[in-house]
Amino acid sequence: MSSPYSRIPALEVRERAACMCDHGDTCSSFAPGHALHLIQARLASATPSDWADAIVAEADARSGFVVVRTLAGEEIALWNGTGAAAAATPGTPVALHERYHVLAIGAARFNVLRG
Repeated sequence: MSSPYSRIPALEVRERAACMCDHGDTCSSFAPGHALHLIQARLASATPSDWADAIVAEADARSGFVVVRTLAGEEIALWNGTGAAAAATPGTPVALHERYHVLAIGAARFNVLRG
């Protein structure tokens, strides 16, 4: 005798995933604007011709936004949840790798979201 097949319904997910940097902790995501992945850093360093020099125009550590002005005069708004805005003060020279979304401030590298 076989037992009747009882289908267990799937549970509905009621909460959405949130990165730990939203709660003031270490970033747990490699999405744009969050933690810099090792492969992303290596790809950016392996393609030096894609770096563009820029100057920090504005930085707001509370919101995580940094506005940079390229040497061609273009203003680019960037967001990073891991502290790029705290490391960048207006007037600081930086480098932006637009293909791999990396902002270099001195020796520090940050994964940025262009916004």
